Amino acid sequence: MSAFAQAATEKNAAALAVDRAVTGDAPDDPGPLATDLSPALKPKAIEAAMTKVADWQLAVAQPKFNQQWTFAALYDGLLAASATTKNPKYHDAVLKMSEGFDWTLLDKRFPHADDFALGHAYMDLYAENKDPKRMASVKANADRLLEWKQSEQKDPKKLLWWWCDSLYMGPPTLIRLYKATGEQKYLDLMDKQWWMTSNYLYDPTEQLYFRDDRYFTQKQGNGAKVFWGRGNGWVMGSFVQVLSRMPKDYPTRAKYVDQYKAMAAKVASIQGKDGLWRAGLLDPDAYPLPEVSGSEFFTYSLAWGINEGILDRKTYEPVVKKAWAGMLSHIYANGRLGAIQPIDAQPGVFKASASSVYGVGGFLLAGSEMDRLARRK
Repeated sequence: MSAFAQAATEKNAAALAVDRAVTGDAPDDPGPLATDLSPALKPKAIEAAMTKVADWQLAVAQPKFNQQWTFAALYDGLLAASATTKNPKYHDAVLKMSEGFDWTLLDKRFPHADDFALGHAYMDLYAENKDPKRMASVKANADRLLEWKQSEQKDPKKLLWWWCDSLYMGPPTLIRLYKATGEQKYLDLMDKQWWMTSNYLYDPTEQLYFRDDRYFTQKQGNGAKVFWGRGNGWVMGSFVQVLSRMPKDYPTRAKYVDQYKAMAAKVASIQGKDGLWRAGLLDPDAYPLPEVSGSEFFTYSLAWGINEGILDRKTYEPVVKKAWAGMLSHIYANGRLGAIQPIDAQPGVFKASASSVYGVGGFLLAGSEMDRLARRK
């Protein structure tokens, strides 16, 4: 592990302990699984599943809403759920949260990408109502980041985003800021840092991202390289966030599309028989349960690719339909979404009942794209 990554990991240990305590739980008796959901590729069925999960999570989590990356992913999903189901209560909960925190980002760990993740929601809400206050903190932190990178901190090769899932945290906020302001400096910063991370962590042979440099030489029990399901899921989710906002003529856009398509093909090829993916992508037999928080971001990304005409529908629709059905099988009667690996930085073992807010956010994003797909038939 690089010295920079080691120091950052140690610094964040205390924060992670706090995050784990509020993001979710894993009860011994979560109750029965849901029997009232259908995996049919029909808007009514998809929206019923989204509503069931969103309602449960909102009731459980809203008193704990905070500015951490974990909840930021949930806010992304809640906004998508309102847009898809036409129910404003999810959107309004995110708006109330934003107002409660006065539209500010955390900055005690600057320039840590996790603390930029809340900018997704702030900027989406800014797009609805262009009150400068809504993006003031995002812009101030992005400008500070530009200054930080320009000074290069005496080490121009130091990675800003040194772990793969950081690509879901920082880039989507910067590209939203570019869209809102028209200032290309934010897009160019995002682009430069993305490819620095890719050049370091992306394995072009396996077409997957290492979580961080600790895993360059580690192996799974079957001898395969260690590629973390959720980490790669979040990268795939970021392709949606970035490509949907990037100008069609941006010089490196084709590189993003090529990498996205390569990863999509790889992900589809290693899908489990139950439609889902495991925490360790290349050694599925080592993990008894599927891992939903990675699977849902794969589903979100692949469904988006079909909807945008980037991926072949005939090839990928069976993949996302199978994945959606697989995720529904982990919803409990009360709306709890299970099989979500708790906060971690590598593959791990967890209980079937385990649920966390970021996993629900990803599920709602997946549902929003599945709904679009159903309407395009």
